Amino acid sequence: MGSTIRLLKLARPTLALAILSGCASGPLLDNPVVLRPDPNINVENPLYIPLGPPSYGLVYEKVLDVISNYFEVSYENRYDGRIVTYPRIAPGLEQPWKPGSPDFGQRLEATLQTLRHRAEVSIQPAPDGGYFVQVDVYKELEDLPKPIRSTAGAATFRDPITIERQYEVVDPTIFESNWIPLGHNVIMEQAILQRLKKCL
Repeated sequence: MGSTIRLLKLARPTLALAILSGCASGPLLDNPVVLRPDPNINVENPLYIPLGPPSYGLVYEKVLDVISNYFEVSYENRYDGRIVTYPRIAPGLEQPWKPGSPDFGQRLEATLQTLRHRAEVSIQPAPDGGYFVQVDVYKELEDLPKPIRSTAGAATFRDPITIERQYEVVDPTIFESNWIPLGHNVIMEQAILQRLKKCL
């Protein structure tokens, strides 16, 4: 009993030193997923990368690596130089640990309504031997006919369940009508471009 208490007394300061020395807090500062673009730096879109033709594989792999830190990739083609991602729901103020909304204004907006982002990246050769990396992040707002979890009148106006099943063919080329395009999210584009410029 006495040795267990002694071990617990020794474990507390050791754990506190491990946390304060950086074991639990250090890597979070270097986490590439956190979107904190420097407002003093404005990177041109498309980003010019001054590398020669043998380095296309390096450029493509670096761009794919950086984009996959922010989004899940749905389509990539090394020969075409295109990367397309799946849409990702933007987190609000209630999810501070989740990346995806770069500043307080966008977090507040994502708290009050459902927003999502998707990215498209294009890598094209430049005339002088380098490459242009175009990053487009699109912002979309969900359009619902009524609130999702509204229960007012649900007990009074309940429809009977039918046995008839209706099948729907899902085609990726069909436009999703319940998402309203809001244009480009320039802050997210700048965060990704700044990270690419630092990596290349």
